[in-house]
Amino acid sequence: MLSVDQLEDKLIDLAFAEDIGDGDHTTLCCIPEDAMGKSHLLIKEEGILAGIEVAKKVFDRFDPTMQVEVLIEDGTHVKPGDIAMIVTGKIRSLLQTERLMLNIMQRMSGIATMTNRYVRLLEGTKTRVLDTRKTTPGLRMLEKQAVKIGGGTNHRIGLFDMILLKDNHVDFAGGIANAINRCHAYLKEKGLDLKIEIEVRNFDELQQVLDCGGVDRIMLDNFTPEDTKKAVDIIAGRYETESSGGITFETIRSYAEQGVDFVSVGALTHSVKGLDMSFKAC
Repeated sequence: MLSVDQLEDKLIDLAFAEDIGDGDHTTLCCIPEDAMGKSHLLIKEEGILAGIEVAKKVFDRFDPTMQVEVLIEDGTHVKPGDIAMIVTGKIRSLLQTERLMLNIMQRMSGIATMTNRYVRLLEGTKTRVLDTRKTTPGLRMLEKQAVKIGGGTNHRIGLFDMILLKDNHVDFAGGIANAINRCHAYLKEKGLDLKIEIEVRNFDELQQVLDCGGVDRIMLDNFTPEDTKKAVDIIAGRYETESSGGITFETIRSYAEQGVDFVSVGALTHSVKGLDMSFKAC
């Protein structure tokens, strides 16, 4: 399995191939090869900055002679007019890395900003905000980094690092007990040590899980806040609890107040607006 750094390198290489192709003919036709310059990253919208470390990798991978002066670190609250970094180097390199760097930083900063808004809504509770697998194909590692920068907590990265028995798994397996028992048999056979979470849709399924045992977390899918409180009381601290399903900015606090450990929110990554910023000559 590729490491995070290797995945980022492959993403950056693919993005450059996609954008530049056989050459940035606009830049090549009008900018001398030896011309030097300087650009700064200008923040144009209030939010949480994310992606500075990835941006540094973009510049270094394209042209190691580029020099980056970071003025604002990832995770910082920024406002219009702030200068996040200054980059010095060949003007051709500044122009050819501009769009990829901005695409990454705007996307990551938008996610970090959205996540931070949810996190602040839960202040004073024990509940943590989780992301999901509802991410942009190929960009999951960057988007999950952005969630953490915004103060959120990563759920599983993919299908390989945690067992999550969802409704379809339970139905195809022939029920909750079958799904859990087969899960344990598989983990033992493969010599794997993975946490197990199971989704329940109602109190009957919840009781079946409690009767069977053998899990680490129970996901309460599409429960109301009132039913969430009842379920949390029934579980009584025996397993971690997670609320999921249609939870919004307006309703998340009402779930947290019921004592649930986690709330997963697909909107952290699947429909986020990028934070406005630009990369201009200075």
